[in-house]
Parts: sequence; structure tokens; C-alpha cells
Amino acid sequence: MTIDKLKELLSEIGITLTKNQGKKLHRYYDLVIEENEKINLTRITEKDDFYLKHFYDSLTLIKAIDLNQELSVLDFGTGAGFPGIVLKICFPNLKITLVDALEKRCNFLNKVIKELELTDIEVIHTRGEDYAKRHREKYDLVVSRAVSKLNTLVEICMPMVKVNGYFVAMKANLEDEVKDSMKAIELLESRLEDVISFELPIENSIRNLVKIKKLGKNKRIYPRNFDQIKKRPL
Repeated sequence: MTIDKLKELLSEIGITLTKNQGKKLHRYYDLVIEENEKINLTRITEKDDFYLKHFYDSLTLIKAIDLNQELSVLDFGTGAGFPGIVLKICFPNLKITLVDALEKRCNFLNKVIKELELTDIEVIHTRGEDYAKRHREKYDLVVSRAVSKLNTLVEICMPMVKVNGYFVAMKANLEDEVKDSMKAIELLESRLEDVISFELPIENSIRNLVKIKKLGKNKRIYPRNFDQIKKRPL
């Protein structure tokens, strides 16, 4: 896949990719592939698949959140930097924190940040669970892509979200995960706002964005039943 094809796909979801951003994404791809020979960053190495399943997929977050705002964003369990680094390249207005438990991955992320000259982005080497205990209600948006079961993510991530902020879980398959998470969502003074389901272009695989809002204490929490959330393709 060429950068021009990626630009075309992104334009369909309201993202305009500049020439400089395209160059940075391409260099980011090269860096991941080079480092992947030393440590396991991704199983997806073929360029077409990488651009679609890592770059485009990371940016589908815009279906759930307006990314053109000035937001503090935590990427929980970022791995090789998806979606956090991709978001920073394409939306420099975002202030990003990347959290990962593996030191080698964190060293790689710092290398990427330096080479691509990204600012307002930091890498934290720690277990996400430990980080969450020390950073309550700190972020406008917490995002996690293909990390763990939703009920576990809700318990760890929601406490880090500011009141009226959001946690968005980016997942390929949901099965019964949302229904199993409803009790935790309510206990954490939050509300399931939407489950946005769509297909990745070209390969037509299913993706889901689970959008949860932090309400805070003494707020009415609704709906209580997952069946009241209407799945709507975008």
C-alpha cells in the first residue's frame, strides 16, 4: 500500500494526511521493521497489511472521539506504539503518554520519538496496573488497542479518566465482553455510551470501538443494559 492509498482511505473518515506526516509514517514503518529483527514488536510486517492494520486501524479512533481537540491521551499497553505514536504523528495537538511494561519496547519508542522529532509525548516504563494506581483522573482520554479482556481494561483504565472524559477500547472481537463489563462500568461511576462496529477496508475484517464515559459521583448512570446500546456501523 502506498502513502497515497492510505491518504485516500483516511480521507474517507475525515483525516487529511500531509506530505510530512506521510513521510514520518513511512519512516516509522521502517524503524519497526528494523527493530523487529531484534525484539518482537509485531507479526504484521508486510507493508500493505502494516499500513492497513496498524496505521489506518489506529486512526479509526476518530470514529469515536474528535481528535482535533487539545486532549491529554494515555495509550495503555502501547506495545510498538499503536495507536499512540500514529495518533501523535497525525494529530500533533494531542498530548500523549505511552505506557508499556517491557523496557526494550520503551527504548524503541523513545528512539522513534527522537528520530521523528515528536513533542508532547512521553514513554513510561511500568506495569499499567501500577501506573493506574498513581494517576487517578488525569487524562481526557485513555485508549487501549488489542490488549486484554474488556472487564479487566475497564477496572484498570477508568480510574485514570477525568470526569466527563472517555475510555475507548479498540477491539477486533467482542463476543460477550461488553455484557461482562457492565457491572464494572457502573461501579466505576461510568456509562457505556456506544459500541461502534465497522469493517476495515480491503479485507473487511470487523473492528469495534467501545466508548465509555466517566461520569463521576452522584451522576445518573445509564443505560444499565448492554442491549440498550445500538451498534451502528460508520
